[in-house]
Amino acid sequence: MSRIGKKPVQVPAGITATVDGQKVTAKGPKGELFFVANDEIKLELENNAVSVTPVNDSKDARSKWGMSRTMIENIFKGVKDGFERKLEINGVGYRASLQGKNLQLALGFSHDVVYQTPEGITIAVPKPTEIIVTGINKQQVGQVAAEIREYRGPEPYKGKGVKYAEERIVRKEGKKK
Repeated sequence: MSRIGKKPVQVPAGITATVDGQKVTAKGPKGELFFVANDEIKLELENNAVSVTPVNDSKDARSKWGMSRTMIENIFKGVKDGFERKLEINGVGYRASLQGKNLQLALGFSHDVVYQTPEGITIAVPKPTEIIVTGINKQQVGQVAAEIREYRGPEPYKGKGVKYAEERIVRKEGKKK
């Protein structure tokens, strides 16, 4: 039994949610998102809450039950507050800047890396060593942050590279004489 799936998702104040068959649509101050559930999941909107239940007791239906509830909760949170991911840049000469909507990264390569910002995502650079990725879609925000980190991930000896703000790098000891 899914402990997460049992609990209905409350629709926050200021958000209008509609359930049309397998599709849940949420409209809020930040925008509009939708989630289409699998056919093995049943969705109902009652008492200003969306309840998620599996259609049958198969392993496949039960495995999609909790995930569907979490996805619905994420679209509600996204249209109300949005999501944010912070990245830090460590290393001598490593820095970030914005050129229009594009992110320009100096990461020790012979050239600057230019990252095209996708639609629906906002990138801010308050300091040359800090990048903030924001948007309403949690998956897309995480994907963009991962793509930026991938250009030069943190290395374990000096900690140079792009890392998540909350990430802790396990440092290794260098060679001994």
